[in-house]
Amino acid sequence: MGGNMPRVGVFVCHCGVNIGGVIDVPEVVNYAKTLPDVVYADRNLYTCASDGIDSIKEAIKKHNLDRVVVASCTPRTHEPLFRATCEEAGLNKYLFEMASIRELCSWVHAGDPERATEKAKDIVRMAVAKARLLEPQEELEIDVEPSSLIIGGGVAGITAATCLANQGFRVYLIEKELELGGMLRKLHKIFPTQQDASELLKEAIGNLKAHKNITTLTSTVVKDVEGYIGNYRVTVQRKDGKNGELKVGTIIVATGAENFEPMEMYGYRKYENVITQLELEQLFRSGELGRPDRIVMIQCVGAREKEGMAYCSRICCMTAIKNALNIKELYQDTDVYILYRDLQTYGKEYGEYQWKAKEKNIKFIKYVPERPPEVIPQTNGKLTVKIYNVSINEEIKIKDCDLTVLSTPLIQHQAGKELSPILKVPLGSDLFFFEAHYKLRPIDFATDGIYVCGTAHGSKTISESITQACAAASRAAIPMAKKHVRSEAITAQVNEEACIGCGLCEYVCPYGAAELVRKPEGKWVSKINEIMCKGCGDCAVICPAVAIEMRHFKEEQILAQIGTSFLFPAEGEFEPKILVFACNWCSYAGADLAGVSRIQYPPNVRLIRVMCSGRVDPLFVFKAFRSGIDGVLITGCHPGECHYVSGNLWAEARYEVVKSWMEKIGMKPERLRLAWISASEGAKFASVIKDMVADMKKLGPSSLTRSLTEGGIR
Repeated sequence: MGGNMPRVGVFVCHCGVNIGGVIDVPEVVNYAKTLPDVVYADRNLYTCASDGIDSIKEAIKKHNLDRVVVASCTPRTHEPLFRATCEEAGLNKYLFEMASIRELCSWVHAGDPERATEKAKDIVRMAVAKARLLEPQEELEIDVEPSSLIIGGGVAGITAATCLANQGFRVYLIEKELELGGMLRKLHKIFPTQQDASELLKEAIGNLKAHKNITTLTSTVVKDVEGYIGNYRVTVQRKDGKNGELKVGTIIVATGAENFEPMEMYGYRKYENVITQLELEQLFRSGELGRPDRIVMIQCVGAREKEGMAYCSRICCMTAIKNALNIKELYQDTDVYILYRDLQTYGKEYGEYQWKAKEKNIKFIKYVPERPPEVIPQTNGKLTVKIYNVSINEEIKIKDCDLTVLSTPLIQHQAGKELSPILKVPLGSDLFFFEAHYKLRPIDFATDGIYVCGTAHGSKTISESITQACAAASRAAIPMAKKHVRSEAITAQVNEEACIGCGLCEYVCPYGAAELVRKPEGKWVSKINEIMCKGCGDCAVICPAVAIEMRHFKEEQILAQIGTSFLFPAEGEFEPKILVFACNWCSYAGADLAGVSRIQYPPNVRLIRVMCSGRVDPLFVFKAFRSGIDGVLITGCHPGECHYVSGNLWAEARYEVVKSWMEKIGMKPERLRLAWISASEGAKFASVIKDMVADMKKLGPSSLTRSLTEGGIR
């Protein structure tokens, strides 16, 4: 289609009043018509509606379009729809580019329609600049082995295995312990139903063992994983040291978690009557609780700390209330106190659970972390708990306590930490397994074909773990049912003539996709396994011979976006121009969330999406400064949460190097910033932008023009 010169079509969406209520859409359309190689531009009320989709298909055929730009909402949600539209019209889907003028413009600049409209023009211009350089790509088709490996034999793993087996797939379930059941084996009753945990476990294991499609391997661990979606080769090791190999199409991680042991906290392990909630559950199960007169439960022990476990474990409050009610059911006259910082009983049924506890005369006392409770032994073997009661602004003592029960968080266990590098999937800052996207892909990893469920992903109730296990099984079943998948063509490619065989790409690749091979003539060159490559771009940036390029995020495409990111007025009050590089999985999603939340920030920024912050080449930074941009912001996943395992760490290392270069050539290094922003941190994204705009105003216009040569960059 099209001939030698690109033929670009631009479709600008009103999105009702979401865009059209702020941005002058007709003006943006008219501007788009003036851009190089744009042969057609039009507007739609709702481009994603059936009539909008039909208009794109008709325009592709009528105007012989070979590139399509849609200016509307975020590509994180609607890019697949518009790509499919292009394919239906006979256009390769990789010849499509999206310009987000809703989340990144109209929603965050609602009070400044004039500047929002100018920014929308810039965003469209950047999209067209990249679209002109897009190339058609072919996706590889991969056969999928119709079998799955479930790692972990707790309630989540058992549920996922049974769900998949019921659909006719072969399932291998491995468990490192001798028995199945995980944490459920140690629990007494399940809230809020009060069902015996042993009954639930017995039923689940019975269903599992009765299924002919499931092979269960206990006392077994994963030692190595090779391959890719559809074709994973997994080496497992039994307790006796014997190894075996499994060939599976998908993998589900359901390794669970363990209870934090609060050593030396509140007298734990020092006084025998200071125990954890899990140990209390075991006393219920064994019938060894006795008949206590007074019990005090202390919440948030080891959790929500400034250092260490900074997170809320979510289930501790409900566990404490459940166990307090169980005590009251056994012994109505026992005094039970729950000392809490905040009560997290989310959802209607758990809120009712809390009111039921108050009706049973369970006493709730709030404390502040600055003045935590103190446990003091008595001469009679009982305990006194001293607490500053915020409600009455007075310190009180609860004497003659038979038991002090500590509510501690669930934490990642050592086996989970060891599994992460084997599977090449990331752990978050809380050390639980980290999903690809908390809203769009909540049970997927960035590594295709591997999924997560249960408390391996974070602290959850039993019912939440079961629900997520069913979801993970459903996701794993899709490629196995289709029997083949297509790998996205956003991968690295090597120019073998330029390659010098240094091996740096092999060194930085977190997935083992790059390797050195010897050509028949004796030359060593890099070879990329396109199925294993996830498109992070680390190898392209580190390559000293510039022999590696990233499909769909090529260097020339990103440089084109940088060079067209701003139109610079000749006169007027100084307004800093700031370019943001945002990683696809976290910080771009954070910018989207700022838009969805309507958090307003200055319209001084233009954003370029890259798959990973590790893709940001120093060349891009200096190209931005040479183009007259006053500040550059690199954003990515938090350390430990990178969806490409280590890409953000490489970005951080390069950031420090570039800042030192800037100092050497007389530039203020403050003009370059690095910020870790997660998908849930829309407010932080807006705050970072506001701070940077304010700081750049103080610094004034960038003076970098001719002081830098291209040869000094690369």
